[in-house]
Amino acid sequence: MNHEIHEKLEKIIFKEKSYAIQGAIFEVYKIMGSEFLEAVYQECLEKEFALRKISFKSQAEIRLSYKNIPLNKTYRADFICFDSILIEIKAVTKISDIHSAQLFNYHKVIKLKLDLLVNFSSCQKITIDRIIL
Repeated sequence: MNHEIHEKLEKIIFKEKSYAIQGAIFEVYKIMGSEFLEAVYQECLEKEFALRKISFKSQAEIRLSYKNIPLNKTYRADFICFDSILIEIKAVTKISDIHSAQLFNYHKVIKLKLDLLVNFSSCQKITIDRIIL
């Protein structure tokens, strides 16, 4: 293996954890395909994460505040795995800037280092965008 490529692989943030998560995501996609709504993929991933013993919080509540005053409005992240990786799932034709902005807003509040934006309905192909903040 090229030394430069090996160094890049060594620097992948949460490498083992993100590979485990991606393996679960690909398994769900292999079985379910790309024709369902997000809620179906949400439930399937809950089952697959549990089968693989991946620690996760589903529909994790993200509390907001303004000038250190808690707001009633909250966000809900699809998943937070291993208490360190946020996963947002979509089932859309194409990921848009609004989807990335949603993750950025989540990040401003909970400050995790790695987010995965997963699209199960990308022209008959799954996509997983790694967003390191």
